[in-house]
Amino acid sequence: MAGSWLTLRRLAIALPVIFTLHAAEEAPRFVSWFNAHVEPDINERLFWSVNATGFVITLVVAAIVAAAPRERAAAMTAVAWVGFLMLANGIFHVAAAIVDGAYAPGVVTALLLYLPVSALIIAAAAREQAMSAMTVAAVALIGGIPMYVHGWLIVVEGGRLF
Repeated sequence: MAGSWLTLRRLAIALPVIFTLHAAEEAPRFVSWFNAHVEPDINERLFWSVNATGFVITLVVAAIVAAAPRERAAAMTAVAWVGFLMLANGIFHVAAAIVDGAYAPGVVTALLLYLPVSALIIAAAAREQAMSAMTVAAVALIGGIPMYVHGWLIVVEGGRLF
């Protein structure tokens, strides 16, 4: 059974690697793709600054969960962060590719890594914290609200939240 070896701790430790793979997929084309959709433009420096900040937060969240995987606050922090960083961002990339009818930089890792890992994190947190999957999923969805708004603004309205 997946639950026996896919623990929240193991999944959390994998988050920085998954984040790095996603940023690597985005890097060559994301800025030009983004600027074709949104005003005002961004530049490569801002792209890397945002990704560096996200990476550091991901490292901190992973370290907290690795150090205290049974602590509910650590688990829910990881779920909320993954809800923002991977679940909502993954949905954004898929929606952008559908709306564009073309490749949106980041969509491959969104489909293959971000969305499945989000589901695995939610399931592991629910199992290990003895909470309902719906409650944990709600934490992930609430954590993702800023990214859902940001994604909507980019894909539908040609603007941005941040």
